[in-house]
Amino acid sequence: MNDIQQLVQRVVDELVESGAERGLQVAVYRNGEQVADAVAGVADPETGRPVTPDTPFYCYSVGKGATSTVAHMLVERGLFGYDTPIVDLWPEFGAHGKEAATVRHALTHTVGVPGIPADTTPEDLCDWDKMCAAIADAEPWWEPGTKIAYHAYPFGYIVGEIVRRTTGKPISRVLREEVAAPLGITDEIYFGVPESELGRLAKLEDMEGSAEMLASMPDDSPFFKLGPRQVTPTAEFGNRHDILMADIPAGGKMSARAVARMYAALVDEVDGVRLVSPARLREISAGAVSGVDEIMGFPTTWALGYSVGRLGADPQETKSVLGIGGVGGSFACADTATGVTWALTKNRLTAGFEAAEQISEIVTKAVEED
Repeated sequence: MNDIQQLVQRVVDELVESGAERGLQVAVYRNGEQVADAVAGVADPETGRPVTPDTPFYCYSVGKGATSTVAHMLVERGLFGYDTPIVDLWPEFGAHGKEAATVRHALTHTVGVPGIPADTTPEDLCDWDKMCAAIADAEPWWEPGTKIAYHAYPFGYIVGEIVRRTTGKPISRVLREEVAAPLGITDEIYFGVPESELGRLAKLEDMEGSAEMLASMPDDSPFFKLGPRQVTPTAEFGNRHDILMADIPAGGKMSARAVARMYAALVDEVDGVRLVSPARLREISAGAVSGVDEIMGFPTTWALGYSVGRLGADPQETKSVLGIGGVGGSFACADTATGVTWALTKNRLTAGFEAAEQISEIVTKAVEED
């Protein structure tokens, strides 16, 4: 992988020069060592502020990887288990027949409360207690563990409240103390961004035509079952200061370098830090569930908190890859078989993962040729 830095830099430069992207970061680690750290373009088109390696991007559900990592560290410490009923930790969650729901169900998107109330506002999302109360009181769409659907917003609040109930701390603080500080990335990975740091974030922008496309979608389309129109992850939504500063662990604000480093410390040792044991990592990978997503209608496979499979590849043939992408095309993952982790973060919200797929191909080829 000697020339991976040059290969990745060339791709991100071309993506910006072609006008396909505005600003990007790509970081690659192998066996705990950073082998690429490439940036291109601007973080803020209005001021021309360039992207730097430490620029945090709101990369939406890429943050679920950090949420899951925090949970696994607490399981390792014995605060709860994967098969612990959520009601044991959060009694209110058992309302309307959800008593059987476990931490495992929450991590695999099978708990049965994938939606949030149709009248949820951005301000509501910033109100931790209000969102947790609404989700705890939700009627399950199915018996926990029997079906699967992406829990776009509830995932973060459910796992985050489990963390809060067992540690007494908000998940943002646990992320900072237990993950970011040991890895030296406290100013590059957040759920809620401190007000003093807001000026460092990349500004999001919608891909041309995406606002019109959203506007033309009917209110009853499956997409809006995940979250109503007023909290749909657009650039305008993702640039709001209240949203950026709030603990919404269904998403995260982070640099590519930080999240790739986190995944590296999940699968290997990084500067003396390993976040979970090899045995825990095997359990995370082995605990996968597959099925057809009840809302979106496509096949899906989840390990404990991470999606399974290489971008653009069959999950069953690339089971060793754990990661998750976010709305807009950012992506981060780890390959437990090769020890390679990588992340791409960007500020133009595209409909697909074309940029990340290019990086995935480069990384996969470099590993094969090594």
